[in-house]
Parts: sequence; C-alpha cells; structure tokens
Amino acid sequence: MNNFTESDERLALRKAVADLGAKYGRDYFEKAAQEGRKTTELWDEAGKLGYLGVAVPEEFGGGGGDIGDLAAVCEELAAAGSPLLLMVVSPAIVGTIIAQYGTQEQKERWLPGLADGTSTFAFSITEPDAGSNSHQIITTAYREDDGWRLKGTKTYISGVDEASHVLVVARTEDARTGKLKPALFLVPTDAEGFTHQQIDMGITSPEKQFTLFFDDVRVPADTLIGSEDAGIDQLFAGLNPERIMGAAFATGTARLALAKACEYAKQRQVWKAPIGSHQAIAHPLAQTFIEIEMARLMTQKAAALYVAGDFMAAGEAANMAKYAAGEAVCNAVDRAIQTHGGNGLANEYGLVQMLAGSRLSRIAPVSKEMVLNFIAQFSLGLPKSY
Repeated sequence: MNNFTESDERLALRKAVADLGAKYGRDYFEKAAQEGRKTTELWDEAGKLGYLGVAVPEEFGGGGGDIGDLAAVCEELAAAGSPLLLMVVSPAIVGTIIAQYGTQEQKERWLPGLADGTSTFAFSITEPDAGSNSHQIITTAYREDDGWRLKGTKTYISGVDEASHVLVVARTEDARTGKLKPALFLVPTDAEGFTHQQIDMGITSPEKQFTLFFDDVRVPADTLIGSEDAGIDQLFAGLNPERIMGAAFATGTARLALAKACEYAKQRQVWKAPIGSHQAIAHPLAQTFIEIEMARLMTQKAAALYVAGDFMAAGEAANMAKYAAGEAVCNAVDRAIQTHGGNGLANEYGLVQMLAGSRLSRIAPVSKEMVLNFIAQFSLGLPKSY
C-alpha cells in the first residue's frame, strides 16, 4: 500500500468480507442483541474463512497479513451492520501480543485457535479506581513456587462470557509503586477464584461488559506472556492495534449510518421533492462523508506506520485515527437521525439503536480527552497537563 491507496489484495479482502457481512446484516445483529444471543454464526464463519486470523502469522494457521488487513475486516463487517467487537480484543490485542512476545510453545498453543475463531480471548486492563491512569492499577501478581497468584479487580471488560482466557495486565509484587511495568498473564476463565459480574449497559450489542474479580487466582508459570520485566512496550504492542481497530469499527458504523441517511434522503419526498435535494439535508451528509474519509485515511496511515515498525509515529497516528473516527461516527449517527426526523427515533429504521454505541467511540478504547493530552504533549511539545 502506498500513502493513499490500498493494494488489490486488500480491496479484494474488503469485498469478500462485505459480502459476508451482507449475508447477516443489521437485522441479524439487532435480533441477536434483543434475544440475548451472541453472533456466533457470523464469528464462526468469519473464522473458517480466515478473516479473523488474517493478521496471524501463517506458521500458526493465520493469513500472514497485518493490522491493516484485520482493520479492513472489522470496518467492512461494521459497515454491513454486523460488527464483531471481540475482533478488537481477541485477534488484535491478544493475538498481537502473543505473536510478538509469546514463547514458541505459547504461540503454537494459542494462535491457531485464535486464527480460526475456535478460541476467543478477552483483555483486561481497566480498574475501578485507576480510570484512564493505567499507572495506578493495583491488580497484583505474587510469585509462587509453581507459578503466580493474582489478586485484584478489573471493570468494563468485554466478552468475558465468550472467552476461554482473559489476558490480565497486572503489577508484580515488587513493582507496586512508580511507573507501570506490566506483567501480562493469560488466565483461564474457569480458574478457581476467578469470577465476573455483568454490568447493565444501555448499548445494543450482543457483547456484554463485566467486572472481574481475581481472588487469589493461581496460574502456572507458562501463563506469563513475555517478560515480567519487559515494561510498557509489550503492553502497547496490543494497545496501538486496539486504537486502530477501534477507529475501523467506528468508521464502519459511520458508513452504515450515512448509507441509511442517503437512502432515506433520496426516497422521502416533502414539498414535491426528495429531501436530499435540500442543502440543509445534503450538506451535513456531505460533511459526514468527508469526515469518514479523513478518519479512514488516518487509520490506514496508523496501520502502515505500525507495520513499518515506527511505533512512536504509529501511536500518534493511531490516537488521531481513533479521535477522528469517534467524532465522525457520532456526527454520522446524529445527522442520520436528523435526516429521518421522527422516524430516526423509530426502532424499525435501525438508527436509535446505534446512538449509545456510537457515543462509546468517544470514550473507548481511550477517551478523546486523553488523546488530546497525548497530542498536546508529544506532538506539540506542550507541558504535561496531568
């Protein structure tokens, strides 16, 4: 890929994934959410077709692509109305960290199932008291003769009820003060002492959010991913892909909202003309199209920089992509609802259900305020404000 266009292979991947997404669509997604079901059929088919594992190394059953390919899959499924939130977590965060920092045995054990979708992993860093300040996490790993013992709490963790393991960000016992030096553990969700409690959310989604409790959870030594002393680099090996995937998820959703708005604006007639012929309708939709394309381009740039190994620049671009995509999707859904008038709040048009989910894009996986803090400090050289 050059700076402005995607390869023929990437475009073919997008087309194939869009066709799969169209097979399921928004009705499938919303019905699953309403009935309390998971989008298991879509997940399984995407896994069998190789889309979930497109960025996993070929030697471990994946497609050998990169984070840009995985982001394209995520975006196209969202644009089709059937996004898979756990794509952001399982293959993007956990898969990347295992591929980069896992031992050969760990890669052979976990990556094939992650690649074909038969295994799903969750990721937990957020804690009730730490908020956005990950340096204040207090979940602690204590050394034991035969492994480790984990104690602590995590919150707003996605998809734990669907996962066989959760990748836990913890401090080691002797590193509980000062800057965060994370140790990462892949903990089975059926481990003794591990429990979770669902959070009642107002978001239309089959994936649920949970608070996790680690009450002296014992795990063997080989569940440690990477080195206990590797520091922040191994954590951000997963967090930058998370931001890229979050941006792709948001731009796909924005594309869906815009498509709904344009279709309605062409068909709905008032004063003997389609409402889309009025600039008060057309201009906000045109503005949304521009915002989406800018966010998509920044997402592609972030992915390309990450693949090139320029991680500081990739972090800057990934944060900007996530910010731009969050703004774009919030504007897209709001303007689509406004285009529909009262119909925008009717369930049958499928827009009001997107409100809370689109709004989440300004908060997660990193808040817009923290993105602005990062840009102010590292891009503009301004004094740190927090």
